[in-house]
Amino acid sequence: MKRIPLAIALILCTLHLPSQSQEQKTKIPGHYLFAWTGDAALKGKDFLAVIDADPASKSYGGLITTLVTDQQTVRVHHTEYVMPASGMLFANDHDAGRTFIFDVRDAVHPKIVTSFTDMAGYMHPHSYLRLPNGHVLVTFQHVHHGESEGQMGGSGGLVEIDDLGKVIRSSSSADPAFPGALLTPYSLVVLPELDRVVSTNSSMDDENAFSGVTYQVWRLSDLKLLKTAYLDVNKDLCSHVSPEEPRLGPDGAVYVQTLGCGIERITDVDKDQPTAKLVYTFPGSFCGVPTIVGHYLIQSVPVMHGLIVLDIANGTKPVEVSRIRLSDTYFSHWTGWDAKTQRMVVTGSDARLFLMKLDLATGALSMDTAFHDEDGKPGFNFANRKWSHGWEGTGKPHGVVFSR
Repeated sequence: MKRIPLAIALILCTLHLPSQSQEQKTKIPGHYLFAWTGDAALKGKDFLAVIDADPASKSYGGLITTLVTDQQTVRVHHTEYVMPASGMLFANDHDAGRTFIFDVRDAVHPKIVTSFTDMAGYMHPHSYLRLPNGHVLVTFQHVHHGESEGQMGGSGGLVEIDDLGKVIRSSSSADPAFPGALLTPYSLVVLPELDRVVSTNSSMDDENAFSGVTYQVWRLSDLKLLKTAYLDVNKDLCSHVSPEEPRLGPDGAVYVQTLGCGIERITDVDKDQPTAKLVYTFPGSFCGVPTIVGHYLIQSVPVMHGLIVLDIANGTKPVEVSRIRLSDTYFSHWTGWDAKTQRMVVTGSDARLFLMKLDLATGALSMDTAFHDEDGKPGFNFANRKWSHGWEGTGKPHGVVFSR
């Protein structure tokens, strides 16, 4: 074999450098929070706020940048619960019926990829869960009314969408075994090893807010609806109402938080007859988005203005192990966990976002007081500030996701 002259070898190496440099550019340093935010006064536009979430950073808790959309705020609502590997983040303004897809791979320079409203004949997208193939399975609350485009119709469905907003397949939540029932998919959990999806039915319309008491089981491989079933009814006739967020527990069961502040435990979803059992009831009502970390279930509980942690090692008999009050008025709602920094984010009705620490040995929660912005108080302040995109006002955050 002839030896390549040194000069030629150096040229070849140089030619190879750009691809390596480009690869390095895709690995953005730092750690961030992406807070999906609207105008609290409903006059401004929805925007994505990027916040420094790196505990080692000098600007920890500070605002990095914002990306504004062209959507006037109606009701900023859900993002994905966990940052997807693709870096393409889905987020919606629910009452506008519109979803945005953001490219946040370069966290300090996020971009809007596209947006969509209705898909496959369904309207009002709500929640987003990733499938093993990287696509997104989206819950849509309603199908279009048969006679008038744009009017809200009956039961909705599930739609699989790729990162560019292309429809892959869809399936209706309407069930002949429940004639006349309003089955409005709210959120879902994907169970690939069982070839199953479990979704909940809970309407976002105030008129029907407490009408839902069912969940549905689907076959993941073809999105065939297999079963619609009622939740377990407690003697208080309230805790089972409006099932919202299903989460996979450490024991393989599906735990569902309800708006009535109950926790339903669903088992045997791969059998002909799945079973739901109400295993815990929190105080009050309007409980929000829960998070499961190990054998702990962390629940936002608005009536006590904070969070309650359950140990679900024995899923049939959860035990409260800790709680924390965030303020005298905080209406806690969204929660999300970051395994990288061992932090939990919380948003609520107030214009403030908090980070919490969770003791994985005891389940105890504590405020991360090191996380703060310019006002020096724990948390990030969305109230009365000038934002990076030039708008001045109070932002109202809802869904928040940590970068990978």
